[in-house]
Parts: sequence; C-alpha cells; structure tokens
Amino acid sequence: MPTSTKATAPVQEQFEQMQRLHAATHPRCIVCGAGNPRGLQVDFRPTADGGVEAHFDCATIFEGYSHRIHGGVAAALLDGAMTNCLFAHGHVAVTAELAVRYRHPVMTDRRATVRAWICESSHRLHRMRAELAQDGRVLVTATAKFFEPPSGGSDTTGTDEG
Repeated sequence: MPTSTKATAPVQEQFEQMQRLHAATHPRCIVCGAGNPRGLQVDFRPTADGGVEAHFDCATIFEGYSHRIHGGVAAALLDGAMTNCLFAHGHVAVTAELAVRYRHPVMTDRRATVRAWICESSHRLHRMRAELAQDGRVLVTATAKFFEPPSGGSDTTGTDEG
C-alpha cells in the first residue's frame, strides 16, 4: 500500500479536515454528498495508514450485466475515494487522469470496501491509488493524477466526480 512522505495527522484531525473541505466544496457529490438525495452517499473515513475507507452495499439498482455492478459505478466509487483521501490531507483537487483495471466482477447483493491512498504529491499534482474489494478480495483497482487548481478547486476543467 502506498505511503506518504509527510507525517500523517491523527485520524480524528484528518476526519475533521475532510469534513470541512467536503462541506465547503463537495456537498452535493453524486458519490459522497449527503446533500444529494439521489446520490450514493458513501461515507469515507480516514484510516491510520493515511488513506480513506468506506463500505458500499452493492444493490441490484447499480447493476450493469446480471448480478454485476456497472463498471462506471465502480470507477465513480474509486474516484470518490481518492478525492476524499485528498480532502483528509487538506487538498482540494480535480481528477486529471483516471486509469481503472477491472480484475474481477463486483457482484450485486454484497458489501464492498473502497480504499484510497496518496502515492506521491508534488506541488499541485497528486498521484493516487484506490481499490475496491469484496470478501477480502481486490476486484477493481485504479490509479489517478489529481490536479490542485490555483483557485483551490473551483476550476472545473478536470473531470472531478463532483
């Protein structure tokens, strides 16, 4: 799992920071916005290793092929995890590049765990990694580059999920 070169703030501080940035910049996000009644409302939490984690119930409403979560839903969950990981570390950034690898199908009617970490940060560019697992098996992985606009995230030229 990726590690950050910076000292990790205590999880509670990261959670509070993540909540502040989320409320200020991302309240109606389709993935994690509590202010979006039609969204997924995924509740990401910082972890002791500097990442974030959330659980998602893979209901049949998110199905693509029979009994499998649509790949776009899996990609959105991974992108949302990486965004929230950046929030936990005090960064507001938009997705500049996202590569998703579908290793195995994500099945419906099971709970999934989504995790993300910062691999490297340099000035306003952040390289991220995320994974989606069910029953302890990693099914989908993603890597991404996030760009922190000079305006603190108000530049919408990226493909941020919010």
